[in-house]
Amino acid sequence: MSERSTRRRFLRAAGVAAVAGIAGCSALNGGGQPATDGARATAGGATAGAATTVGETATGRSATTDGDSSAGTTSENSTTAGDDADSGSGSLELDELATDAFRRNLSRDGFVPERTVPGSVERAWGIEGINVGDHTASKASAVAADGNIVIPGDSGEVTSVTPGGDVNWVAGTHPSAFGIHGTPAIANDTVYVGAYDGALYAFDLATGEQDWRTQLGGSIGGSPAYHEGRLYVAVEFADPSGSLFVVDAVTGAIELEDSRPTDHPHSTPGIDRDAGTISIGSNDGFLYTWEYPSMEFAHAFDAGEDVKAPIATYDGAAFFGSWDERVFRVDLASGTVDWTFETGGNVMSGAGIDTDSGTVYIGSHDHNCYALDAATGEEQWRFETDGWITGCPAVTSEHVVIGSYDGNLYALTKAGEEVWRAENEGQITAAPLVHDGAIYYTERATEEVSGGAYRLVPAG
Repeated sequence: MSERSTRRRFLRAAGVAAVAGIAGCSALNGGGQPATDGARATAGGATAGAATTVGETATGRSATTDGDSSAGTTSENSTTAGDDADSGSGSLELDELATDAFRRNLSRDGFVPERTVPGSVERAWGIEGINVGDHTASKASAVAADGNIVIPGDSGEVTSVTPGGDVNWVAGTHPSAFGIHGTPAIANDTVYVGAYDGALYAFDLATGEQDWRTQLGGSIGGSPAYHEGRLYVAVEFADPSGSLFVVDAVTGAIELEDSRPTDHPHSTPGIDRDAGTISIGSNDGFLYTWEYPSMEFAHAFDAGEDVKAPIATYDGAAFFGSWDERVFRVDLASGTVDWTFETGGNVMSGAGIDTDSGTVYIGSHDHNCYALDAATGEEQWRFETDGWITGCPAVTSEHVVIGSYDGNLYALTKAGEEVWRAENEGQITAAPLVHDGAIYYTERATEEVSGGAYRLVPAG
């Protein structure tokens, strides 16, 4: 099925549609801050590399929505938005898919074969103050919509600029230690993004005005997935623990919370519509998978150590790295491992997948970018940098573009040869955006300067 954004008729009654038949989801009570949870299901006892079906989930949490919608409780194990949530919209025409999002599509493969990388580049402009903190999580990435570029930062602000670098608007989130590290999904002329204040936001794409804000938990470090009027996002709690939420994109009302993760889920969901699954990783070392769109829990795979990266899906499998220094291919239907590849360091980078050639590109703390055969896990080549690679690559038909802690953004051929490097003062941990013949990216702040956002264009 094509990931290209299309328009469809999506009918909504007042509030949001109920999600029925969802196994093991916690109940929610409208109003208040997130409550302390009770007994929590664990995935303990499973051996690394095994598929585990996790049992009953924890008790519910509360959440608040700034706006016209609120969440109501329906039963002990499933949650839908309450009848008092009024979208005021009646029959709406909503986007089926996001016009742009983290890694470009629901499968998070980062593959944009129709886009081109220049043979040499120069900097067209830079904007200071996008990233100001030293949190080691990979920085958020820019997305493109309606001819403009939307750039989130750990300053807690979202900035919309023209391709020429002129600022359209700046929207702020509530103050938090780490601001924004997730990348927005853009749909319905709206910018949807989570922040480290634990809230999910909707901003008007044209003006930057806040449409709604829903408090979900302690922090959101990953990016939301948008599909057919719903948002799917992993949320962290201080316990430590976490949940996968489903939120109505029009009202911000919570439709579902599943609280299986027993540590922070910093990961971004990957949705494979062909396989009928949605998956997230967690710091408890598990890959959690649900059937999609029913959201019935399928299985948990034990990867041994923290799974922080976004989950890429392709060919009926999930591709991701773990802090046990391995890259995994896990079958989405069975939850069993197809292959693993051992690197020399933690793997926090997300996989970029050329779905035409069946090649996986992924970075490691061992300073290398690897090209692996998606079917077998066999190494095709590696490219060494002088720093950790924690960000995700952008993959076109001819190039791989990836950043490093050594301060360089690299363009590589599909044979692993360097085409060019763009030098920066800060580390490059965000995934680059290749768009309209240019490249947009951000850098981490240093002790001397804030982290900027930049546009590279063909040299000369």
